[in-house]
Amino acid sequence: MPARGKAARPDTSNVVPLRPSRPCPICGKKSTPDFHPFCSKHCADVDLNRWLKGSYAIPAVEPPDDWEGGKGEGEDGSDDGESGR
Repeated sequence: MPARGKAARPDTSNVVPLRPSRPCPICGKKSTPDFHPFCSKHCADVDLNRWLKGSYAIPAVEPPDDWEGGKGEGEDGSDDGESGR
């Protein structure tokens, strides 16, 4: 029976990381596994704040007023050939 206490650690020298190391998108420093893809909790919080404020919102392009939204020839959107009556 093995002795209780410290367990033998497995050899991790040949383990391939799942994610390649990339720079932090906020400050450009090397990212850490604990806060991936950021380098620190501070940069993660800065990013979260930008999301919550709406800084990352994609601007919407309003369609022209005369645009019918892709309806067919008839008023109900069907093109049954009776739209001219």
